[in-house]
Amino acid sequence: MPRRKRNAGSSSDGTEDSDFSTDLEHTDSSESDGASRRSARVTRSSARLSQSSQDSSPVRTLQALGSEEPAYSTRRVTRSQQQPAPVTPKKYPLRQTRSSGSETEQVVDFSDRGHLTGKHERHFSISGCPLYHNLSADECKAPTERQLRYKEKVAELRKKRNSGLSKEQKEKYMEHRQTFGSTREPLLENLTSEYDLDLFRRAQARASEDLEKLRLQGQITEGSNMIKTIAFGRYELDTWYHSPYPEEYARLGRLYMCEFCLKYMKSQTILRRHMAKCVWKHPPGDEIYRKGSISVFEVDGKKNKIYCQNLCLLAKLFLDHKTLYYDVEPFLFYVMTEADNTGCHLIGYFSKEKNSFLNYNVSCILTMPQYMRQGYGKMLIDFSYLLSKVEEKVGSPERPLSDLGLISYRSYWKEVLLRYLHNFQGKEISIKEISQETAVNPVDIVSTLQALQMLKYWKGKHLVLKRQDLIDEWIAKEAKRSSTNKTMDPSCLKWSPPKGT
Repeated sequence: MPRRKRNAGSSSDGTEDSDFSTDLEHTDSSESDGASRRSARVTRSSARLSQSSQDSSPVRTLQALGSEEPAYSTRRVTRSQQQPAPVTPKKYPLRQTRSSGSETEQVVDFSDRGHLTGKHERHFSISGCPLYHNLSADECKAPTERQLRYKEKVAELRKKRNSGLSKEQKEKYMEHRQTFGSTREPLLENLTSEYDLDLFRRAQARASEDLEKLRLQGQITEGSNMIKTIAFGRYELDTWYHSPYPEEYARLGRLYMCEFCLKYMKSQTILRRHMAKCVWKHPPGDEIYRKGSISVFEVDGKKNKIYCQNLCLLAKLFLDHKTLYYDVEPFLFYVMTEADNTGCHLIGYFSKEKNSFLNYNVSCILTMPQYMRQGYGKMLIDFSYLLSKVEEKVGSPERPLSDLGLISYRSYWKEVLLRYLHNFQGKEISIKEISQETAVNPVDIVSTLQALQMLKYWKGKHLVLKRQDLIDEWIAKEAKRSSTNKTMDPSCLKWSPPKGT
């Protein structure tokens, strides 16, 4: 049947006709008749229903057998429909060529008989046309002799597989597994046919060769982080740094994690099966803070060791300085979550030593990448100082701070000092009093005042300058922040310091 040619580089929708429909389409490039031409798709049932209808447009169609019959209106009737409904035919972009100064469209004949897959009698798109792929309809329907011979050969090779393992072979395999564990590949002989085992060996060799090429090109180095992305809930996160996951997981390009229990898996199928039976909907431990959808859980590293280790491994993918992975027992973890109808989703966390001789109130702090730049980092910092106030201690984060951590803490200290100066009405101010009321270490207060150029030395005394421009700027930002409700409410904290701290 004549069809308009689409360029080989143009896209095709890949739609296939059903068993009871045909595509009737005709194109006439002549401009002398002055009549409008359009392509029409008519099903056999709609053709019978529309024989009595009148169509004023002079459209000529060709049936599959090549005979000419009167044109039909563009209607499509499915098996479930009783009344025909008008359907607008699809229009596809065609590349035009210039001929003698005028634009004409290329028209190439393609028969609609046959389909590239051999499963259908006709095709609709050019991608399914056997003629376009230099084939015939008969070649698509029946496999070639070479294909038949290869299929018979594979069937014979797979028949040679043993029916099962003998008792001696099973004992040998179990002994090998107990001796070497995961350091050696399990014995694979007699588990499947020699043909399938050979395919597996060749796939292994090809994967190893691809990795070696990447290493020689410098894209992969020995000991480098090969986990590039992690699937975490409804997010796919790009990793920043190396994390010491077990080698069999560290060599994967993508890691799949349960966002509630933080268990890591190798494939999406394993994750799907895990999520179907995972009963966790929030972190383990005690919920010590809740306001709206925001909650904070206190997790003891000694009581929930596996969860805390998984949390540290996850955090190391986005932190550069910290090295805490498995020794989690001396720490408490405060996990912030956001709740919805599916569970409590991890926003971030900070860890804290149970007994810190230097009064560190934060050992490691992280906000998940999907929640960054939304105010949650300052909420975590504010919560750590809120705990220090309840303990009646002066706190400070553990050094060294990461780049992002230093920026966050400097911004928080600045807000604390400007709020204090805004509410202060006296004439003399003491660094020690500021520290006692805000629970911020005096060293951090002095360094922040110096960074803001608010600390001056004049006539043998240190003076704190009350810069009204900075205070006014902070007031404007605070008004915007209060509307987003990204602040910690001390009245929502239900917590007492653990014994022995």
